[in-house]
Amino acid sequence: MSLKVYDDQGRWRNKTVAFRMSPEEDAQLEKAVALSGLTKQDYIIRRLQCRDVVVQGNPRVYKALRNQMADILAEMKRIKCAEDISDDFHDLLLLVAETMNGMAAES
Repeated sequence: MSLKVYDDQGRWRNKTVAFRMSPEEDAQLEKAVALSGLTKQDYIIRRLQCRDVVVQGNPRVYKALRNQMADILAEMKRIKCAEDISDDFHDLLLLVAETMNGMAAES
């Protein structure tokens, strides 16, 4: 039998929760998780409980930011006018800006 893995508060997480997402929603979630530096499980739990997601700067977060900024640059080059910006891209811009502002405030 495998060892029980407890969370930070000493609780054993033995319940499974599952839900369906579209590929677009999954891509958006993956980007948010990468920028948070948390595991997907911890990110989803914090968001569902309306708790703040505090980003701790580490190499994984910086790499995710670098990759997202490269994607943003490519998309900005493609866009002809502001009306062409999709809601998902707008949300990504806000998330990256909020993450970078929070990390700058830490320094």
